[in-house]
Amino acid sequence: MKLYYAPYACSLSPHIVLRELGLPFELVKVNNQTKETADGRDFLTINPKGYVAALELDDGQVLTEGPVIVQYLADLQPEKELAPPVGTWGRTRLQEWLNFLTSEIHAGAAPLFRSAVIPKEAIDYFRERLFKRFDYLEGVLAEQPYLLGNAFSVADAYLFTLLGWSTFLSFDLDRWSALPAHVKRVGERPSVQVALQAEAEA
Repeated sequence: MKLYYAPYACSLSPHIVLRELGLPFELVKVNNQTKETADGRDFLTINPKGYVAALELDDGQVLTEGPVIVQYLADLQPEKELAPPVGTWGRTRLQEWLNFLTSEIHAGAAPLFRSAVIPKEAIDYFRERLFKRFDYLEGVLAEQPYLLGNAFSVADAYLFTLLGWSTFLSFDLDRWSALPAHVKRVGERPSVQVALQAEAEA
């Protein structure tokens, strides 16, 4: 398999999951500006959507969209329990979390990366809207260590990635307590440390 990624982008989530599972894969960096891969390919021929993550399977098929990729990977090694089994209530809850993260946190943070071209009043609105979602997450994680309860899942890899963007968006997580605790907890996992190191060195 090949994982096409950009450093610290949402592709970090499937990268962490691949490391958690110990699956063999090749990490291929993508230049987000030129859409050229580190091995000289036009990324748009791999994923015409133009953004990471993309997972190229050994048979040449390409899977896109991070929440789908992480579930696909988790199901390759169900014994690692990074996702509840398909068809269970737990899996439905996982999908609920992944949808919330992608639509409310991921998409909610996107305008903040455009602060140079979006009026300040709009940026303030989007930031406060995002912070309300953080308030909700704070309430959940104040009661349990991970999104699904006591066990780390692919949803936590995704949330860790999204919360890490605070570094680039000029705000910190100090107004909450459970959110930075979650970042610290997940960040201490060997898989996360290896993934971050690999992306930093690329």
